[in-house]
Amino acid sequence: MHGLQTVWREESNFRIEVGVAVLAVIGALVYNFTYIEFAFVLVACVMVLAGEVVNTAIEDLCNKVEPEENAAIGKIKDIMAAFVLLSAAGAVLLGLLMLGNHMLASS
Repeated sequence: MHGLQTVWREESNFRIEVGVAVLAVIGALVYNFTYIEFAFVLVACVMVLAGEVVNTAIEDLCNKVEPEENAAIGKIKDIMAAFVLLSAAGAVLLGLLMLGNHMLASS
């Protein structure tokens, strides 16, 4: 729990992602997603949040190991940021597909 508190305090992106995750869960409830659809939403949200936690840990480790600007450290940080970006993009696509399906079905 201490790690989550630290990430919450130090990372504005994590707080934004938590907010988006809450909205996604509310949307899934409003549109009466099935249990399987709801599970996919939860997995996608957790994947993005976990990715942000790992990204933060690796960035902090890199900053501790090499506080000065370093090409290899920059590459590592960029790769971790890409992981978070890909997981977030996948979560958004998943959400749009399921939401679109429910919106089409209700019209």
